[in-house]
Amino acid sequence: MNKCPITYEECEAKYSEKGLSLLSPSLKSLNDLEYSAAEQREQAFLRSYKMSIQGMQPKLSAVLSPSASSFMIVDIKGRYILKPQHQHYPQLPENESLTMKMAGVINIDIPVSGMLWSKDGSLTYFIKRFDRYSKTKKLPLEDFAQLAGMTRDTKYGYSFEKLISLVETYCTFPVVEKAKLYRRTIFNYLSGNEDMHLKNYSLISRNGKVELSPAYDLLNSSIVLSGDIEETALTIRGKKKNLTHSVLVDYLAYERMKLNEKTVSNILKGISSSAGYWTDLINKSFLSAKLKDSYKSMLDERLQKLGL
Repeated sequence: MNKCPITYEECEAKYSEKGLSLLSPSLKSLNDLEYSAAEQREQAFLRSYKMSIQGMQPKLSAVLSPSASSFMIVDIKGRYILKPQHQHYPQLPENESLTMKMAGVINIDIPVSGMLWSKDGSLTYFIKRFDRYSKTKKLPLEDFAQLAGMTRDTKYGYSFEKLISLVETYCTFPVVEKAKLYRRTIFNYLSGNEDMHLKNYSLISRNGKVELSPAYDLLNSSIVLSGDIEETALTIRGKKKNLTHSVLVDYLAYERMKLNEKTVSNILKGISSSAGYWTDLINKSFLSAKLKDSYKSMLDERLQKLGL
């Protein structure tokens, strides 16, 4: 029996029927990616000057051909982003796939995502682009670095308080979006995602309103990095680590975001009740036993710090 890298379900083939249907209702099977992890990294480097999605992690643009049962790498008009195994940091695709699934458990808006088998037996992470709804049409999307007048080089040099002000300025219904942002912020803290800089938040214009885009780049970087790690990419009350209940709840939710007690309580209760589901997902994930233990240990510690 195999385990589907898209849904984590047990299945006879490499992918479950449900996993394939998430990609396309007409997809009945899926071929391995025609590039190894090393070849994907090489392709990402060779194509980087043609693409706008390059960052620290190698990325490729791709389209899915249901008739050919294959993903194909493209330079433009891709509908998916692929991230192969990193040469220095272990199991980033497995880590990101899991963390995105955990976010979905607490009703954070996430795109279709998962993992694909490559020809060398390695797993590649994929995420469907949420800003494109046809081969030629895109939804207006701006990341917070653009909104703040910052650059890729200065994307960490900002405070969370200023980011909240951008939400209040640009969103159609800022109170709703601040609640969504708060849910994501607590999740990022609990899941060890200390790399949520300005380019990892975006606003999207759709259905007649400006709102937070679906979440992306959710990754437990804390269990991958070594040394004295931080807990947030953007300062909160001048701090990047040793965050406490006082900072994340009393100050951030009530004093700065001005969320009401019912909203904050519902968010925190929803997160607390999901802890068991998260543990189950971690156990089912494709992470190594060592990284699973590290993830669960960090998650338990931070839940306790917040009294959840």
